Amino acid sequence: MLLGAPGTGKGTQAERLEQDLGLTHVASGDLFRGHAQQRTPLGLQAAAYMRGGDLVPDEVTVAMLRERLQQADARAGVVLDGFPRTLAQAEALDMMMGALARRIAGVLYLDVPDEELVTRLAGRLVCRECQAPFHLQANPFATCPYQKCQGEHLYRRDDDNPATVRARLATFHERTEPLIRYYRDRSLLVTIRGSGTLADVTAATLGAARSLASAALGPA
Repeated sequence: MLLGAPGTGKGTQAERLEQDLGLTHVASGDLFRGHAQQRTPLGLQAAAYMRGGDLVPDEVTVAMLRERLQQADARAGVVLDGFPRTLAQAEALDMMMGALARRIAGVLYLDVPDEELVTRLAGRLVCRECQAPFHLQANPFATCPYQKCQGEHLYRRDDDNPATVRARLATFHERTEPLIRYYRDRSLLVTIRGSGTLADVTAATLGAARSLASAALGPA
């Protein structure tokens, strides 16, 4: 499982874990989008809540996750990204894992100082036409990857302005700090310093994941 505030790079690290360790990346956002596009019963339930401006109930999200974990490509192991976000969701996840006779091998917490995250997120730009991502410092626009524009379609998402980012981080800390303590108390939490170079963070994440996997499998 990957935990971390917005902008810590969970998606990037999840992709590397998938590529290097053969784990299936299961992101909660992808589950919602997939069910909504397919208009499944669970997707229709979730859409009804979202249209009303309400949070999707945990039982709907857990049902989506349970179905996903029973698919063939998830049987050899998954990396969860975006769930759980609260202590109640963690407890629901524990019950579901018990019912499936599976368990959590470990939780990787990507820890990055808030002000660094504000800088990261406030610098993000996206092309309105093709959705290609750029960053003012890390990946400034030089040429269009599709040779279609000169950068005139770049914009900053509303969620990425500094004031909004700080509010999102405050919400993250309020909801997720109990979750971090929960997994630390169960000796499942490994904290990864997420403010180094991408190569360093990736190496630390992969090393920690390999150790957790070895411990979960036990002696040969």
